[in-house]
Amino acid sequence: MRVLGFGDNVVDRFLDRGTDYPGGNCVNVAVHARRLGADAAYLGVFGDDGLGSFLRSAVAAQGVALERSVVRHGESGVSTLEVRDGDRVFLDYNGGGVTVREPLELDAGLLAYAASFSLVHSSVYSRTESQLPRLAGAGPLVSFDLSDEDEYRTPEYLDRICPHADLVLLSCSRLDEPATRALLAEAVRRGAGLALATRGLAGAVAYDGLSTVAAPARPVVGPRAVADTMGCGDAFLAGFVVSLLRDGWSRAAPPSPEALDRALRQGAEAAYQQCFVEAAFGGGRPAPAGEGGGPGRSAG
Repeated sequence: MRVLGFGDNVVDRFLDRGTDYPGGNCVNVAVHARRLGADAAYLGVFGDDGLGSFLRSAVAAQGVALERSVVRHGESGVSTLEVRDGDRVFLDYNGGGVTVREPLELDAGLLAYAASFSLVHSSVYSRTESQLPRLAGAGPLVSFDLSDEDEYRTPEYLDRICPHADLVLLSCSRLDEPATRALLAEAVRRGAGLALATRGLAGAVAYDGLSTVAAPARPVVGPRAVADTMGCGDAFLAGFVVSLLRDGWSRAAPPSPEALDRALRQGAEAAYQQCFVEAAFGGGRPAPAGEGGGPGRSAG
């Protein structure tokens, strides 16, 4: 099993803790896949500032390969947030810095590198949409995180992503079950091989155009204290795809309902364990005094 995160990296700055942590959807999925036994790598752009050096060192320390990533002149992405009642609340975002402003384009060499992986994962925060057709055509399975924001659920956006994705992830904690299932069906109708919805404590649902499989979340009970919910969705996705890959998932061998059920439960277990980890995967350091993330996207 080889998993490649292709796209964003970011510093998650927790104001209430005064701590910077490494993160970013594509980095996080690679790190969690590595922790679950996959051979994992990250492909993207790091800033040449101090935060970029911090991010590179933190990701490499997790055993995730970085040899084809690049460093470019410019600032790193910073997401500013705090924890409220155990949940992470985003406050500000600087747009992702040079990582998003000057994303990698897959030339022949990088495309061949990406094609050597079992699965390549990207996201709406990576500005990799234009690369998906060539990436999918090169052979690896492609997963894509569609987030929870309405701007990434329009027919136009889904039509850009779904025909080139073997798996799309949609965060649906704000939707009821009928609306969630309708959204999954829409993603598959527009070309996705498999659609996965995470719904927080309401569990998760997967749909492949034929079968709908649901599994409960694993709630936190007892005296063990939750650190925060940062990275739980990324951990879920990593657990889900690693389980499917272990079961032999490929385009020629779509997962069975039984494999989907196992994958949902592995995802729920990974998300549960993530509740006790600070930020996306730990590795924090004191944040510079008086610095924030700048204006930008805000989410709950």
